[in-house]
Amino acid sequence: MTQQSESNPHFYAEKLKRAAHLLFFKRGKVPGAREWELKARLGKNYEEILTDLNRVLEDLDLEVKRARDEASYRAPDPLSVDEESEDRFLIRLKSEMTLTESRLCGWRIDNLAALTMAIAYVISKQGKAPRAEVEQDLSYKFGRWRSMNLTDIFIRTGYLREDEEGLLRLGWRTKSEVDLRALMTLLLEAKPEQPPPESQTIGND
Repeated sequence: MTQQSESNPHFYAEKLKRAAHLLFFKRGKVPGAREWELKARLGKNYEEILTDLNRVLEDLDLEVKRARDEASYRAPDPLSVDEESEDRFLIRLKSEMTLTESRLCGWRIDNLAALTMAIAYVISKQGKAPRAEVEQDLSYKFGRWRSMNLTDIFIRTGYLREDEEGLLRLGWRTKSEVDLRALMTLLLEAKPEQPPPESQTIGND
């Protein structure tokens, strides 16, 4: 606990609750809060407050995670004195989510399966893959038009990011929320399924 909490525990408790509110409640489709927002709402000692919040969450199997929101990252301006950080903080589950719990996260099971396929494909291509290839891979299971829509959703929610050349990479939420090592282990243990012939996928469009 910080010196500020010892001198004014009620004031510090209010800041701790404010930090929890900022990180728990999602604004729009993106969870958490940016570093500059936490600094503005909690003060310069926001990192100490987040450390204490992390201790409180530990018994609930949750943790505060810091991530770089690369999609909106701007290179620092050497002439700027007060450059806003693009780092984002969010609260995530420490252990693995059960299948029952995954049904409560706001995503359909088949959409989660599509996200897993997209992440796995990008990883298999050394971390970057043409968007058209990812959509083609998804189309075997979900059809061409739905695969395009799902890819848009994954980009918009931060699980994938697309550069100016049309290459997809892992987004900041994938790096923050997904245990990539465990995911790849599960995929390697699973029996690979061969995609159907091209003539059989036409009806999916």
